Amino acid sequence: MRFLPIASALFLVLLAGACGREVTRTDPDTVTDLSGYWNETDARMVADSMVGQCLGGTWLARFDGGVEGSGRPAMPTVVVGGIYNESSEHINTGIFMSEIERALLESGLVQIAAGGQGRDEIRSERSDQQIFASEATAAEFGNEVGADFVMTGNLGSIVDEEGDTRTIYYQVNLELIDVESALKVWMGSTEIKKIVEW
Repeated sequence: MRFLPIASALFLVLLAGACGREVTRTDPDTVTDLSGYWNETDARMVADSMVGQCLGGTWLARFDGGVEGSGRPAMPTVVVGGIYNESSEHINTGIFMSEIERALLESGLVQIAAGGQGRDEIRSERSDQQIFASEATAAEFGNEVGADFVMTGNLGSIVDEEGDTRTIYYQVNLELIDVESALKVWMGSTEIKKIVEW
């Protein structure tokens, strides 16, 4: 009986603490910048900007794929490879890479081939189908579309702070590399600068 008042008091303390927080759902496209650090809005803006730069480059007009009888698609096939975080903060570059793939794919000017872990999962599924799926429905080996280009790059930042003011400068550098020749066919960069005041 003695524990009942203590348990009740503990419950009330926990309840009071839980009531102090309010969660509001919002549209994912809403611009939110609470800390000033890299966020989903930056990832989307930079991806759209970089893809616009890339698709405006001369490499696309010079692409000569799709020659009749070659078996190659008329539009270039791109793999978005590693984008390395060289900034001073933890940034999930996987989300940024997905934003770039989305923007490239939505342009309708290139095809996106799975790369990295996604490609490994596809190959594993294809391998499993050779054992478990019927011969009529199993995907065959040797029919992948080879990538013409790999996009790779890095994301860096510089932070400067004085008193109640902090500036954060981000620079994203991307390059497109021809898989066959290993020549860089396009390079671009985008910068973001934020001023955070307390």
